[in-house]
Amino acid sequence: MNLFRLISLLFSITMFSCKTTYVSKDFRLSDAPASPDYSDLENWAAHPKKNDSLIDIFYTTDKKNLKADVFYIYPTLLTDNKNDSWNADVFDIKQKSTVRNIAIKYQASAWANAGKIYSPLYRQVHYRSFYEPYTSNGGIKAGQIAYDDIRRAFLYYLKNFNQGRPIIIAGHSQGAYHCKNLLKEFFDDKDLQNQLIAAYIPGTRVDIDEFKTIHALKEPDDVKGYLSWNTFRMNKKPKKDKHPAHFSWKKNQFVTNPIKWNESREGAINDHKGLFFYDEKIYSNSIHIRIYDGLLWSSVPKGIKGNFLLKLINNYHFGDVNLFWKDISENAKNRVESFYNLVKN
Repeated sequence: MNLFRLISLLFSITMFSCKTTYVSKDFRLSDAPASPDYSDLENWAAHPKKNDSLIDIFYTTDKKNLKADVFYIYPTLLTDNKNDSWNADVFDIKQKSTVRNIAIKYQASAWANAGKIYSPLYRQVHYRSFYEPYTSNGGIKAGQIAYDDIRRAFLYYLKNFNQGRPIIIAGHSQGAYHCKNLLKEFFDDKDLQNQLIAAYIPGTRVDIDEFKTIHALKEPDDVKGYLSWNTFRMNKKPKKDKHPAHFSWKKNQFVTNPIKWNESREGAINDHKGLFFYDEKIYSNSIHIRIYDGLLWSSVPKGIKGNFLLKLINNYHFGDVNLFWKDISENAKNRVESFYNLVKN
């Protein structure tokens, strides 16, 4: 895929950057696409038993030796404003290719050396579902279908694959929103929290009191909590009334610093481990960050091709993971080791 074509696609799926009119129709459960069967490996976008070269090229350790699992939920990729579907068809070849070549390759890969990656295909909701009047006229019901897929996939994973191994929960945007629900149902104040290494859930709102016992992680080696941030260009803020409630950035949130991984409100460019760009190269020392008013501000990345495009937009939502790809990769591996050290002691 041409680099600028890919950048344009990513811009188009950046939530909240603009609001427009979409082709739509009344929601009918009978119109929902066929549900995936998670006993079939074809219904997993990534799975350690698939020997999928797309993700396998990122493993530097034999998968057999990885001590943790990663359950990853990808962001909104159903965005065409002429598509009146409420939910994605997991059997659609084009949609499956988009999931693999964008979400799995450029996001899920960040966790590849922390654990075995499990990522279910799911009937995610269309982009328009996050805005009124679409939210009330079908979006909520469509969201229930999407989460039901995630829930069934996770239950199947627990029963057939997990075998008591520690778990990293990871997702972005819509995927992070589903992660929150997964955490509430299965981990929060429940026994399974003892297996939780960390939940990486950037790109969605997470209130300080979102969970009962799952708290924000404030040190690089903390475990059994969550990490979340929402990225905008330096000194830029979201426009008012542009965001659904569960994606609005407020002051009553803890914003993770994905460069320092502590309570620092800034991250220097020299500490930036590296962004993973769409020319398949990692660019270290490319950005510096600042945390302000519930947002993570990022400088325009240095050294990458086409960075003039990044000067034209305020919302860096599309880069919540990519901008900190190497930082996430190293931090996730560190937390796995920290988890095991905690268990030993």
